[in-house]
Amino acid sequence: MSKNSCIIFSDLDGTLLCCDTYSFEGATPALEFLRKKNVPLVFCSSKTKAEIMHYRKKLNNYHPFISENGGAIFIPVGYKGFEVDYTRVEGDYWVIELGTRREVLLKALKSVCARTVSKIRGFSDMNAEEVARLTGLPQEEARLALERHYSEPFFIMEGAPRAVLREIENMGLQWTGGGRFLHVIGRSDKGRAVRLLSDIYKNNARDINWITIGCGDSLNDLPMLKAVDKAVLLKNLRGVYDPGVRVPGLLYEENGPVGWGEAVLRLIQQYGPTD
Repeated sequence: MSKNSCIIFSDLDGTLLCCDTYSFEGATPALEFLRKKNVPLVFCSSKTKAEIMHYRKKLNNYHPFISENGGAIFIPVGYKGFEVDYTRVEGDYWVIELGTRREVLLKALKSVCARTVSKIRGFSDMNAEEVARLTGLPQEEARLALERHYSEPFFIMEGAPRAVLREIENMGLQWTGGGRFLHVIGRSDKGRAVRLLSDIYKNNARDINWITIGCGDSLNDLPMLKAVDKAVLLKNLRGVYDPGVRVPGLLYEENGPVGWGEAVLRLIQQYGPTD
């Protein structure tokens, strides 16, 4: 008879991390409970590999993670004895590459600006000091945010936003909205990465009835929330629920690490391992 367990797929900013201080303090009881129950916590974020590794170290997390809105999946080499069909090995990780390379995205954005007579400012135009000022990140973490490979956060300085976003789509790319910026990405998204990684767990641990849980707060989390069994939407940095996020059976929770922790504890106690 199969036993139940859960996989938590979680955004970081505004969910597990406070959107202003980037603290996870309010989620500590839930994080300890997940470790006690051996429930995988998979970070699924618009953040870069370097940024996520920074928080994995702070949180003592050694599970796989998904970077840059589904651009790539990173699985520790030898993780749980799993068999994984990966793209390449990068240091201590098996990498499953899903996204479009950043240089392609930057070239496309330049073309979009020319075609729509618009002016866009992205992370590629900024230094760490400017990113820190716009995000509230410490400058060292802002430097990590600049180490991008599969996405480009940006904002529109001049021009018609609808025309810009439509032209991005016309070029065969996607855009999505995070807490502070728009992001241009290829044909990958959080949902595709979550489904692929969920299948890896299910195919390698067939004796477990895996229940997937997703926690997010903004439009770029919508594909992830559609891909899980139980979806949780937290209030965004403006203190409201993102009206663009609509999923059948969506659960609503307060923002930040306290709301995240309450939702996770409630769902793990309901659907997670009983031993």
